[in-house]
Amino acid sequence: MGLVPLAGLICRREWLLAVRSPAQVLNPLVFFVLVIAMFPLGISPAPEVLARIAGGVIWVAALLAVLLSLESLFREDRDEGVLEQLLVSPHPLPFVVLVKVLVYALLVGGPLVLMSPVLGLMLSLPPATYGTLVAALLLGMPTLFLLGSVGAALTVGLRRGGLLLVLLVLPLYVPVLVFATAAVDAAQLGMPVRGHLALLGALLALMLVVAPVAAAGALRVTSEE
Repeated sequence: MGLVPLAGLICRREWLLAVRSPAQVLNPLVFFVLVIAMFPLGISPAPEVLARIAGGVIWVAALLAVLLSLESLFREDRDEGVLEQLLVSPHPLPFVVLVKVLVYALLVGGPLVLMSPVLGLMLSLPPATYGTLVAALLLGMPTLFLLGSVGAALTVGLRRGGLLLVLLVLPLYVPVLVFATAAVDAAQLGMPVRGHLALLGALLALMLVVAPVAAAGALRVTSEE
């Protein structure tokens, strides 16, 4: 089987899993919305206060929602024996991991990106910054999932690896969080944002090459334990 038909099969399987278990898509989205909805209640409903922190709030909530979903990235494949089949198949495991993570990022992260302008409106974010916010999320969300796939692969064999996964992955998310929130802040101030978005794009390009190889290696190591 060629790589293109293989990618199609992986996409189909991930879609069927999402349809069969919609909680893996809905739980991060509900968490994302609820976290952001709490900030006006806990800080201040004043529009000028919310607008100042809106970019950071949306990105922190998105980051936490991604962390919430990572534990199930490879868990079902391991429980159903699919992971063992992938490890012994002749197909390159990094390619399989890359396609799986990108499809998973689309299914889980896509609704978060679509909801972000609505939540930005709720936080009084200026409409002129919505484009920058969405662009930063489109570049940053796949990077978060690719980085998280390495931690998910390292902890897939642990019964309660959620906390360890967070401890492993969270420090790696700092550059994405910094550049993404800086882009939104720059847009609010009327400053150029291309530099911040270019850095997010560079991080994404790096992770597209490095993360699948690292995650595949981690899966092989954990499967031998």
